[in-house]
Order: sequence, then structure tokens, then C-alpha cells
Amino acid sequence: MSDTIIAKKSTAPAGGWGAVWSCGQALLQNTSLTSGIQTVLKTNQPEGFIGPGCAWVDPEKTSSIEFCENGVKAVATEMTDKRVTDSFFQEYTVSELQTFSDIDLEDQGRLTAPLRYNRITDRYNEISWAEAFKEIGAELRGIKDPKEVVFYTSGHASNEAAFLYQLFGRVYGSTNFPSSSNMCHEASGIALEEAIGSRLATVRLEDFSKADAIFVFGHNPGSTDPRMLPVLRAATQRGAHVISFNPLKERGLERYADPKNQLEMMRFGSAPVASHFFTPKLGGDMAAVRGMVKTILAWDYERILTHSHIDRVFIEENCNGFESYEKALELTPWKEIEDQSGLSRDEIERAAAIYVQADRPIITWGTGISQHKHSVATIREMMNLLFIRGNVGKRGAGACPMPGHANTQGIRRMGITSDPSEEFLTSLQQAFEFEPPMDAGVDAVESIKMMNEGKLRVFMSLGGNFTRSAPDTNLTEEAIRKCRLTVSIATKLNRSHLMTGALSYILPSLGRTEYDDQRSGEQMVTVEDSLSRIHGSTGVNPPASDLLMSEPAIIAGLARATVGNKVVNWTHYIENYDRIREKIEEVLPEFAGFNGQVRTPGGFYLSNPIADRRWATKSGKAEFSGYSLPLATSAQQTSRAPKLTFTLQSLRSNDQFNTTVYTLNDRYRGISGGRKVVFMNPIDMRRAGVSKGEKVDIGTVSEDGRNRRALDFQVVPYDMPQGCIASYFPEVNVLVPVYSVGDQSGTPTSKAIPVSLSKSRRRS
Repeated sequence: MSDTIIAKKSTAPAGGWGAVWSCGQALLQNTSLTSGIQTVLKTNQPEGFIGPGCAWVDPEKTSSIEFCENGVKAVATEMTDKRVTDSFFQEYTVSELQTFSDIDLEDQGRLTAPLRYNRITDRYNEISWAEAFKEIGAELRGIKDPKEVVFYTSGHASNEAAFLYQLFGRVYGSTNFPSSSNMCHEASGIALEEAIGSRLATVRLEDFSKADAIFVFGHNPGSTDPRMLPVLRAATQRGAHVISFNPLKERGLERYADPKNQLEMMRFGSAPVASHFFTPKLGGDMAAVRGMVKTILAWDYERILTHSHIDRVFIEENCNGFESYEKALELTPWKEIEDQSGLSRDEIERAAAIYVQADRPIITWGTGISQHKHSVATIREMMNLLFIRGNVGKRGAGACPMPGHANTQGIRRMGITSDPSEEFLTSLQQAFEFEPPMDAGVDAVESIKMMNEGKLRVFMSLGGNFTRSAPDTNLTEEAIRKCRLTVSIATKLNRSHLMTGALSYILPSLGRTEYDDQRSGEQMVTVEDSLSRIHGSTGVNPPASDLLMSEPAIIAGLARATVGNKVVNWTHYIENYDRIREKIEEVLPEFAGFNGQVRTPGGFYLSNPIADRRWATKSGKAEFSGYSLPLATSAQQTSRAPKLTFTLQSLRSNDQFNTTVYTLNDRYRGISGGRKVVFMNPIDMRRAGVSKGEKVDIGTVSEDGRNRRALDFQVVPYDMPQGCIASYFPEVNVLVPVYSVGDQSGTPTSKAIPVSLSKSRRRS
């Protein structure tokens, strides 16, 4: 049987009937259509739950439909009728389960009881909660140095769970709190904190309706934030410009059909989203933005455009470092800008003209910006572009990073970071009357290295699928297997659970859609969206199993068994989550009135001093940066290599959310029947001597001598810059070296992997 993947150009719009059909299929495959629709209609509603998906903000006045295609699929798989019981593990050993695909593992259904791994039989077995807590607590107490324990967190966790988790870890004595953010958007927070003193977006949802230009850098909202598409399309329809900077011209930004627009759906209509497309080389965005600023300053000096100017009043009153930045611009020649960006001077000047003619521009970006070696410098350059015309702290203008998960910002604010501020730790100390360790711990990539070196012995995971989201897949799996103890809190089985330590446990939790009943009654949890609004979330369905516990309750059970109740009365907080929120308010002043505010329809925005131009930097002003362009990006280095070499980026399909893959199809790129594809410019295909449909092996050009290969990938011609190729995450994470991380951020450089291609030796 042939395993050829079908690849053809996509002509259908994003959204539309394709999304409706795909959602219906997902519901039918997991549950009844009636109950599925009833649950989905409670997604992102004031009396319902916050969808376990993307971080895009909900409008203050919600409609009956506030969900996207991937949101429906996340809900469908969570409320599936399928169950993973003890009989399943009696049928399959862990070694046998390792041969399952990620989709097959996900498709087994919901976990129903605590599980303990038996190394002798190579199987997981059900145990009681009392046994699980007692055994894990005993192991943790037996670790001599608490700093040998890692407390990892996925962005899926609620604020309440994250707050208790870091509190447990710090009472225990650990400083290691890596998160999924370390592997995607860490650079955004660092750059924004340097530039304005805040890690967060400077805009709110209503600003998008006021903006007259929206620049989308390195972001494919059709796959990662589908609910952003109608907002962008609405901007285009009212005459604003939507400008895409991305190596691939993504279908989601070309045309969109809104499933909520009944007339459009009846007519099989659609409308454009982006008005302009620029396709820089991988890693070339910083040079492109510098070219835009260089152009604008030249126009200002020469008065070529009388209506374009630098807002020197804003700069003088609000900024530091402009003179140094001007010198950096002067020292950057156009030849270097064009070569590094992959764009012509004419293209860059056209983008600059759009920017200067906009009174209210927004710049938004995704992992196409934040997963490079020079990501922090690139984001600082984008902030420079905003500063020169006073476009921060202004209605309808500003900066908007796009984190991938629904509570990525929230968990960090709750203390899930290995380098918290002294202010946070001091407040935590005062609120709970204990002395938390004050030194910094390790991030996600550092934890992989230290587990491999035997310096970290325990890996605790609050949600997520760490071995699939992390770089250097084989090395990461080796690292986890070297641990003395692994503990995973999860709703469903995933590949990380199959990488067992000497002792391994899986603790099944309630899903976001399910009731959470504690002693005081039904409980609510909260999450923070990408624009700093806090939402309450209350489940609407009965639990998948009577044995399931909530994430906060599981954490409290582990904490009681490990550190006892001397510092924290864990049971007291689990009885009523309002008590957790009262403590959050005590530690974090911006949450004043937390319990009251979160119960207002639509939730509440946290204060944003940047909106009032109150800069939280040490100088009290916004900071220009004078970073030099990289001496050479990965794309430049591979283009100059003596052997034919390319720069690879990982990307997501429209039918996946982070590491969760729903099907083998990517409707927006015309792929069906498989994910092992590599997208290439046709000219590069000829240079490499490969043809459409041919299979190739991809190998990393490694600096450490380690052999990193992804085998048997089908070549698909695609419109993208020469020298740049692309393939799906997480399949090509195996190629991302653990040593290759962003400057300052420590984030894997998943958008800049130097690779070579060879024809596959396998036969179809």
C-alpha cells in the first residue's frame, strides 16, 4: 500500500464550510452531536467555560458563537465517550504503546484513575489516590536537595492551579519552574520588559477596531488563533491595511469565510484578510523593520512626504536612547538590510509608506519572530518602529505578542517562572509566612541538559506533552528516562507518559468542560487571555470518571503528602477556590477585588500602565535599542555554505493545537493523508535534485557531532523564499538542537535550523 501524501494547492478560504464540516466530524467521532453542540455553545460564554485552546481575547459582549474550529476539536476530544481503563494497560505494554502515533494515543480517550508504572511488567496499573499521594510524597521527601526537582507547567493550567503549584514547589524548596512559554514566547516578554517595563501587550481588543494598519509578523492566525481572522477581516473591510510579513503566504490571511455570517455561508462567499504580503527570509524580519525605520527617518530629514514625520515630542518626553539608535541606523547599509531580509529596498519602502500613513498602527507577532537566536533584538526593533511615531500608549495603536496557549501569561503572573522578581517572592513570603528560596532556577531547555547530566532527578508536569513540545526529541526522551521519578497531571494519554523514569505516575484530572465540586460547592477557575483580561471558567458537564480530581485538588494532595500542612493548610484552599484567589490578591496587588471582579460578565482587564504612558523601566522612560543586525542569520549562513544547505522552520497545520494533532490533514496548505512533508521553493528542489512527491531525509548540520535526522519526508513545492524550507511541528523537533537557543531568551531556535537533504533510502 502506498503511503504517498496528497498535496495540492488550496483554493478554499479559511473558515467557512470546511471548518463547519471538520467541526461536525470531530464531534461525531467523539460524542453525540446533540451533547457536543450543547457543550460547544457554552465555550467562552459568561455562564460557561473558557475554551481549552488559543489565547485570543473574547469580546465584552459575546455572541452565541465564540469559538473556532480548533476550539471545537479541543472540546470534542475532552468530552469524548472513549475511556482509558485498566484493561487497556493490561492489553498493551508501554513499549507497545510507543509504536502508536500521537493521534492514536490521543484517540484512546480520557484517563479515568491514577496510574503507576511497573518496570517489571512494562505496564501502567491503576492505584488509589491515597497510594499515589503517599508514594510520591515519600519519594520527594527522600530527595536530599529540593533543587533536583523540576515543576514544569503547561499554559493550559488555570491561575488557581498554577498559583498552588508554584507555592507547593517553593515551600518544598525548589527553584525550578519551567513552562511551555520557555519554548515559544519567552523573547517577547524579555524584549517588552526591556523596552517598556511590562511583558504584556499594550493594546486591548477594541484597539483593533480603531487601528488603520495592522502589521502581522511571523504569525499564522489561521492555524494558531483562528478567532483573530474575523477581527483582521473586519479591519480590511472598513479600509484599514492588514500587512503580513511571513516567509509563507498563508491561506488564512488570504481569504476567510465567517461561519457566523449566514448570508455569506449560503452564498459560499468569502473576503480577503490581508491587503499586503511581504515574504522575508527566515530570520530577516529585524533587517526589514530596520529598513522601514531607516526609510522613515530619511523621509523625515528630506521632507519627501510632508505628512510623514518622527514624533519628536513623544520621543523627547517619553524615550531614552534615540540618538544612539539613529547612529545604529546610519551604520546599517542598505545592502546588508536587503541581503538579510530577503526583501528589496522597494518592498521595504512600500511597507514603510503604509506605516507612516497610518495614524493608529498595531504590530502583532507570533513564534515566527520569537523562535530565533536574535528574537529579543527583533522585537526591540519593532518597538523602535512604534516609538518613532509615538504609537505606544495610544488608542488603536501598539504592540501585541500572540502567545499560543490560553493562559500562558496567567501562569507566569502566578509565579510559574524560574526567575521571579524579588517583589513577588517577598509578597509570597509575607502572605504565607515562610522563606522561599530566592535564587534562580532552570528553564525548559536547561532542565533537559541537567536531567541528561543527572543533576535533576524528578520531573513533575502540570499538563502538557513535554517531550513533544521540547527541542531535540531523542535527547529529551533520554533525559526524562534518566529521572528517578516522573509525575504527570493529565486528562489524556500522550507520548511523554511513555518516557518513564525509575518511578512514574500519571494523575488524571478534570477537564475544563467538567464540573468541579468541592466541599463548598461548585468551583470556578480563572484564566488570562493574550490581552490581559481575566475570565472565570465553570464546567458544564459531569466528569469523565468519578475518580477524577481537579488540578488544584491534585496539587494540594501532593503537597500535603510531601510538605504537610505546617506552612499552608492545603485543604482549606481546596474547599473553596475563592480562598486561593484571596491569597493571589494578597500577593499580586493588581488583582484587587479578584473574586468580585471575575464574576462580572466578561471578566475584567488588569491595569495596564503603558496605556497611560507610565513606563515601568528603571529610567521611567521607554527605551530605544541599538542592537546591531546579526552578523549572519541562519538563512545567510546556509546560503553561503560550501555544501547545499537550507534553513528549516517548524510550523503547525490548521488541524492541530500545539502538540495535539487532530488529523493528518492541513486544509489550508492542501495537504491530506500525512504530515511528513517538507515544503520547498521549486528552484531549491531543482538545486537539490528532487522532484514533487519524492521522499527525502532531513539532517541537522550539528555543531556537537550528534546525529539528528528526520526520515522519509515527502517533497511539496511551495511559494517561499529560496534557501528556506518548512515542515511540521512536532515531527521535526528531533532536528532542533538543544544547544541552539535564543540570545537572552533561551528559547529553541525552531524557526532557524540549518539542515541538509538526502534522498530517502526507504521504499514506499
